[in-house]
Amino acid sequence: IIPVVMAGVIGIYGFIIAVVVGTKIKEPTGGGGDAVVPAYTLFAAFGHLGAGLTGGLSGLAAGMAIGIVGDAGVRATAQQPKLFVGMILILI
Repeated sequence: IIPVVMAGVIGIYGFIIAVVVGTKIKEPTGGGGDAVVPAYTLFAAFGHLGAGLTGGLSGLAAGMAIGIVGDAGVRATAQQPKLFVGMILILI
């Protein structure tokens, strides 16, 4: 059950990134007869894209590592119960 909890923590990191990026997006000003001035620049958009991709791909890699280590740890603990504490320390 420890690998499942660790994977959930990685999901929370992604949610935090989404909230931070979502709060930075602003509505354009103007409209009607005036010219619309975008408050969300292309620079900020690419920065947010980079933040999302970085968080997502690192979460993917960490999830794969947690799955592999968790699987190996569960199999090793089934054969040798005293390895449980070592498996927990490796996952943390």
